[in-house]
Amino acid sequence: MKIINIVIADDEELFRKGIRFLLEKEFNFNIIYEAENGKDLINFIVNTKIVIDVILMDLNMPEINGVEATKVIHKKNPDIKIIALTSYGGKSFITNMIDVGASSYLLKNTSPKMMIFTIDQVYEKGFYYDEKVLNIIHKNIISSSGKRIKSDLDKKLLSKREIDVLELICEQNTTSEIAEKLFISPRTVEGHRNNLLLKTQSKNVAGLVIYGIQKKIIEITPDFNL
Repeated sequence: MKIINIVIADDEELFRKGIRFLLEKEFNFNIIYEAENGKDLINFIVNTKIVIDVILMDLNMPEINGVEATKVIHKKNPDIKIIALTSYGGKSFITNMIDVGASSYLLKNTSPKMMIFTIDQVYEKGFYYDEKVLNIIHKNIISSSGKRIKSDLDKKLLSKREIDVLELICEQNTTSEIAEKLFISPRTVEGHRNNLLLKTQSKNVAGLVIYGIQKKIIEITPDFNL
């Protein structure tokens, strides 16, 4: 299993140290930096030569907050996966972070097991949303009265193979799993995924999942468990 390089961004030193202590027990997690605010985090990313895989991002930080930092980082470094880790569980906070490019959203009272699981999922599949977050996304789409939906799922927009890949992405399959199921190479899967990002104007794989919800490729039901 590949080592996952992780950065923790939080203005509370005690919390950062606690999270670091917890995560360093996982043999495939490598904590490469602790940032005390968004400005510190961005400066580190600009100057480091180490590949960053995942950032655990607090929202309420001085200098530059987590939302603004996510926006800047996602625009310049879209391959870095950002997981919001915060005390704020309101709908507006969740939708805002997802809109600016967060791959997942966790509350600080989550269990250590769930945090570790989420990091692994985000690293392997590009995103992870629990049922609560997915339902908020779904309700937000409905309340937008279609304003955020650019068009219906158009066969002229997406090819049959791209739709197949999108469906499997929405089911949280990895690149290798999609390749195996469709009898194509992982490199071809990556090509289809890049085309999907361009055609749907999605910011990341998480955006493709939201697109899938909009187009009813994913149905949110009471027993839904992605």
